[in-house]
Amino acid sequence: MGSAQLHGQLPTWERFAPGSVNLPPAEFPKSALAPSPDLDANKTAVDLVTALNESIAKADYASVSKLFVDKGFWRDHLALTWEFRTAQGPQEILSLLETSSKSRDGFRLKHVTLDTSSALRAPRVAPLDGEGEVIGIHFVINFETVIGSGKGVGRLINDSGTWKFYSFYTVLEELKDHKEQINERRPNGVEHGMKQGRQNWAQRREQETLYKNADPAVLIIGAGQSGLTIAARLKMLGVDALIIDESARVGDSWRKRYHQLVLHDPVWYDHMPYLPFPPHWPIFTPKDKLAQFFEAYVTLLELNVWTNASLGGSSWDSTKGSWAVKVLRRLEDGSVETHDLRPRHIIQATGHSGFKHVPQFKGMDTFKGDRICHSSEFPGAQENSKGKKAVIVGSCNSAHDIAQDFVEKGYDVTMVQRSSTFVTKSKTITDIVLASYSENGPPVEDVDLLTHSLPLALLKTLQTSVARKQAENDRDILEGLMRAGFKVDTGPDGAGLFFKYFQWGGGYYIDVGASQLIIDGKIKMKSGQEVTEILPHGLRFADGSELEADEIILATGYGNMRDKTRLMLGDAVADKINDVWGIGAGGELRGIWQQTGHPGFWIHGGNLALCRYFSRLLALQIKGIEAGLYGYGEN
Repeated sequence: MGSAQLHGQLPTWERFAPGSVNLPPAEFPKSALAPSPDLDANKTAVDLVTALNESIAKADYASVSKLFVDKGFWRDHLALTWEFRTAQGPQEILSLLETSSKSRDGFRLKHVTLDTSSALRAPRVAPLDGEGEVIGIHFVINFETVIGSGKGVGRLINDSGTWKFYSFYTVLEELKDHKEQINERRPNGVEHGMKQGRQNWAQRREQETLYKNADPAVLIIGAGQSGLTIAARLKMLGVDALIIDESARVGDSWRKRYHQLVLHDPVWYDHMPYLPFPPHWPIFTPKDKLAQFFEAYVTLLELNVWTNASLGGSSWDSTKGSWAVKVLRRLEDGSVETHDLRPRHIIQATGHSGFKHVPQFKGMDTFKGDRICHSSEFPGAQENSKGKKAVIVGSCNSAHDIAQDFVEKGYDVTMVQRSSTFVTKSKTITDIVLASYSENGPPVEDVDLLTHSLPLALLKTLQTSVARKQAENDRDILEGLMRAGFKVDTGPDGAGLFFKYFQWGGGYYIDVGASQLIIDGKIKMKSGQEVTEILPHGLRFADGSELEADEIILATGYGNMRDKTRLMLGDAVADKINDVWGIGAGGELRGIWQQTGHPGFWIHGGNLALCRYFSRLLALQIKGIEAGLYGYGEN
C-alpha cells in the first residue's frame, strides 16, 4: 500500500480549542516560475531588500506592500507593534504597516540588512514547499528599529518573472537601552576597595530571595519549564521576578508524574535558554532527570523561587497599576507564613497541562477497585499484579505510556479510545518532523528562527507534506493499529502532530513501544464508545457493554489555561482575558505569550521548545512596559 493510499484511508478527526479557527493551508501562486540556472540569489535578495529599505525611508508603505505576491505573508513578532501579527496579502500588509506608523514611536522599522554570516543565513535557492515543486530564495535579515533590533527571514518567489516576497518575518530580539546582561555585559561580581559592612555573594542572594520590605516586579506562578524560562529571561533584562510553586521542590511537576515518563522530544529540540543540556545528556530525558536539571537551573541562574507556596488571594489596583497579592508559604514545622506583595505583573506559568480535566461519570463514588485517578496522579503500576484488570480511558501519550507500564507489570489491560488519535514513531519525529533540530545540525537559535518565521498557514502546508512522509515511514504500525481496532487520523487537514497540538493541545501519541503492544493484543482496545457509568467493579458504555476493572486511569487530558486562571485569580480576571490556545482569525496562537486582555496579567506555557523561544518575547514586552516604552492596550 502506497503512502498516498494509506494517507487517504486514515479517518481524520478534526478538533479545535473552543473558539479557534481551522486555519486553511497556505497556497502558492499558480504563476510561480522555477528559477533560472544562472540565478544570482544574493543579488536578487539584495535588490528586494534595497527596494524595501527605500520605500520604508520614504514612508511609502503602499510600495512596500507591492513587493509581496497577492497571497504573501508578513509575520511580525514585536518589531512593528507590541503584538504578534500575521498579515496576508498586500492590503493586510499595508494595514499592518500603517498601524505601526501610528504608534507612540512612529513607524518602528528603520533599516534591513542581509545576514551573510553563515551558509544557512545567506541567500540561497531552496524549496518553499514540502515537495520541492516550488523553488524560491531564502535568507536571514538583521534590522534596526526605533527601540531596538532583531532578526528575520525572507522567502522570495518568482511571480511571473518578477521576484517578490512570499513571506517575510520580523522579530524583536533586543531593546536598544535595555540589553541582556550577558557575555560582554555580564556583572562584575565583586566590589573592590574599602566598604564597611559589605556582604558577600551568599548573603546578598539570601536577602534577594526573602523579599523583606521589597516587592518583586513580577510574580510567576509555577516552577516548571514555563516559569523557569520566563524568570531567566526577565533576570537577564534586569527585571526582578519571584516564582512561587505549591510543590515541595522545583521539578516536582515532572518528578511526581507517572513512573515511566520520559520526554518524547529529542534533547536537541528541548534546550533551555542560557544553559543548554550538556553533551552527555540522553536523547530522551527521563522525568526525574529533568526535575534535577530544573533544580540545578534555578541554582546556576540564581532564580528566586519559593516552594511550598501558593496564591492566597489577589486583586488588581488600576490606579496604582499593581496587584495586591497574598502568598501563603508552608514552613517545615507545618506553620504557614503570609506574605503581602505588590507586583506589577503576574505570569500564570502553570503550563498548558497544568489543570487536569476529570470527567464526572455517574457512579464514580461507588467504585470498589484498587484505584481510580487522573493520569497526572498515577504513580505507576503495582508490582506482581498478574491477572488484575486495568482500564485506561484515553488514547494519547499518557494513556499509552501508562498502558505499557501496566502490561509490563502483568495486568490485563484495556484502552478506551473515544475518538481517533494521530500516531507516529518516536524515530520518525527525530528523523522527519524535527530533522532540522539535530546533534550536528545548525545552532538551535538559527533553527528556532527559521521555524517560527513560517506563518502558521505556510507551516500547515509544509506539515501536510511531512505528515504524508510520516505515514509512509510509519505504515507498518498504522496498518497494524487499524487492524487491532485502534482509530488513527492525520490531524487537521492532514497536517499531523503540530496542528493537533496548536489547534487543540493534544490528540496524538509519539510511539515508544505501546503501539506494538496494541497490535499484538497485549493492550486490548475499546474504540468509539463513551463511558456512561462507573460500576463498583468496572465501567459501562453507551452501547450497554461493560468492562471489569481493578484500576481505572482517566487519561482525559487537561482543561484550558483560562480555567486555571479562573480557579487562581477569580472571575474578575478570567472574564477579561482572551481565549487561550488554538489559532485565532489572524493566524497566531491566542492569548499566550502576549497581552491577555487584563492589565498586568500574562500567560506563559507550552513544551520546552516553545517556552525557550517565546519566553524572550514575553520578557521583552514586560521590560517594555517597565521601561515606559508602551502601556497596556497600546500597539
